Amino acid sequence: MHEAVMTIGGEPMRATRTFGVINPATGNVFTEAPECSKSELDEAMGAAARAFRTWRLDEEARREGLHRAAKAVMAAQGELAALLTAEQGKPLTAAAYEVEQAALWLRVSAELELPREVVQDDATAYAEVVRRPLGVVAAITPWNFPLLLAAWKIGPALVAGNTVVLKPSPFTPLTTLKLGELLASQLPPGVVNVVSGGDELGAWMTSHPTVRKISFTGSVATGRAIAAAAAPDLKRITLELGGNDAAIVLDDADPAVIARDMFWGAFINCGQICAGIKRVYVPEALHDDLVEALAERARKVRVGEGTRNGVQIGPINNRPQYERIKELVNDALAAGGRAVAGGKPMVGDGYFFEPTILTGVSDGMRIVDEEQFGPVLPIIPYRSLDDAIERANATQYGLCGSVWGSNLNRATKVSSRLECGTAYINAHLAIAPHLPFGGTKWSGIGVENGHWGLDEFTNLQVLYRSRA
Repeated sequence: MHEAVMTIGGEPMRATRTFGVINPATGNVFTEAPECSKSELDEAMGAAARAFRTWRLDEEARREGLHRAAKAVMAAQGELAALLTAEQGKPLTAAAYEVEQAALWLRVSAELELPREVVQDDATAYAEVVRRPLGVVAAITPWNFPLLLAAWKIGPALVAGNTVVLKPSPFTPLTTLKLGELLASQLPPGVVNVVSGGDELGAWMTSHPTVRKISFTGSVATGRAIAAAAAPDLKRITLELGGNDAAIVLDDADPAVIARDMFWGAFINCGQICAGIKRVYVPEALHDDLVEALAERARKVRVGEGTRNGVQIGPINNRPQYERIKELVNDALAAGGRAVAGGKPMVGDGYFFEPTILTGVSDGMRIVDEEQFGPVLPIIPYRSLDDAIERANATQYGLCGSVWGSNLNRATKVSSRLECGTAYINAHLAIAPHLPFGGTKWSGIGVENGHWGLDEFTNLQVLYRSRA
């Protein structure tokens, strides 16, 4: 396997220390990644700060650079996908699609407009509002979609004129480190620097005096720590912190029709997606039919090592998350829940867990109240729609939600009552570069994607010219 190196100032950096990277399909270390030291991080920050002086000046060069970067990513699709499957666990076809989507986000970012708004034009003065870059951006990405979420941050940050120091999760550093090498071949030195390491490195980054903006995707606990680290220096922050998305099924829905999209809205990427369905509220009269329709799919879906043909769901990415899923499911079963499908780890090596459909569960149980982030879906019956909406909103999270029914006008009215950043009707996980993505409450601060996400990487400046 190609030696993993960091990218600092456009050059490969081989750290003096390394840490093991585990293949979740086997549970074993299969290679090493560099462990960034504090002095090496200082080098990366210095390189980003120097590059910012000139990178900010030429908008057309920034756009051309992002288009070159997107082409380089697609040219390396096979290598990137293989790395992603090895370290993250997702099927190879899903990994290849993630590479494709990362390239798409870079291309779309390259075309985002940086508007100049004329706000006064009279005998007294001419004034316009422009967007200026912030400086060095610290970008920290999670292990579920490491390449795609890196592109979400890199694209708008760069087109706005910022430079980036990027840190991937220590569970999935390899694909992002390779991305750093690819970008170094297409962009000026120091524009994108990629370092790898654990929580200590993340803490150094978020408190580093060079950083003017932090863009983070991950847990609520880490998001709080980042907000606290940013406060003394008044750094800008964008925090996307996950969710406990509720799907509400209306009484005019057909379980046979909605089961496929609802299943994949919950189980794509082995359920390891912040905006996925985490709990379902269904009318009592439809409960059994929907449970069976979802359970049938859970029993038949092909689970296995990501490089095998026909595999649809891979392993849970890491042992802590694997142990958490076991704990939550066992807690639900001990409290009277029933696994209609799945309910236990799979026999063999790696962090495989059976796709699980749970009934006999209710609000107040951990599997319903907490974000499980794995291949488990609790189904909860309701009698009153108002009660179901209230229960769906009775959470500290507010990322996404969905409503499923035949009457679109009615479903849309119900969706408007959900307290979340995105409310879907007869869909879930419709995520695209032109759609703003963010949440309410504990699900985060700020948004990503589209011109709304671009604004997060800019500062408004008023240019005022007197005519007196």
